[in-house]
Amino acid sequence: MANAALAVLESALRAKKLDRTLTTALPPLERTDAAALAATDIAALDACLRGGLPRGHLSEITGACSSGRTTFLLSALAAATARGEIAAVVDTFDRLDVASLVASGADLDRVLWVRGDACTTAQATLVERGIDRALKAVNLVLQAGGFGLVALDFADVPLAALKRIPFTTWLRIQRACEGSETACVLLAPQPTARSAGGVTVTLAGAAAWAGDSDRSRRFDGLTVAARVVSPRRKVEGNVSVRCTAHN
Repeated sequence: MANAALAVLESALRAKKLDRTLTTALPPLERTDAAALAATDIAALDACLRGGLPRGHLSEITGACSSGRTTFLLSALAAATARGEIAAVVDTFDRLDVASLVASGADLDRVLWVRGDACTTAQATLVERGIDRALKAVNLVLQAGGFGLVALDFADVPLAALKRIPFTTWLRIQRACEGSETACVLLAPQPTARSAGGVTVTLAGAAAWAGDSDRSRRFDGLTVAARVVSPRRKVEGNVSVRCTAHN
């Protein structure tokens, strides 16, 4: 009788995907085939990531303003559409520049752009409303399925507001993409919500200048230093990427 009850319980847990946390019979965490990764087409970074962002997991791209977060996002979106995949961007505060997305090589017919309301960080009520709507939107997109890459842009969310988001919110997002072919990525000012099998890429940018004199001096690009961390996937390292002003 006890064995039969235990078998029924384990079956119910597997059906709800709860067996991974309540039993020790865990499936392999890291798939090594290329299809399990979503390349960003930034060669140095993809090499460090062993091929790209892991599908079925929540990863995060973090860094301060002008650290290269947007460049990373645009390249990842372009790479996804070039593979024939559908990508989605949940643009919390309506900051996405479509011209830059086109210039990166992305196919707009394959990008779902979920636009939030533009606001400043001083408008606390609008900021909180924008965060709430963005979280609901990313959950709906993930539950719909069929996306190769889904990005949630929280890059301009104030740190105080970011820290008020319950940890269970990120668990729900991870659960929504778990086991799927979707690579979910969060853009944020600091590490916030990486899942166990995801990666954290922390960026720091330094401006590069051209010209021999102060009067002829001009911005010539950005040198981005990226720190990659994912303890359970055993991925760790530092890379440097040069982004020119002409790209």
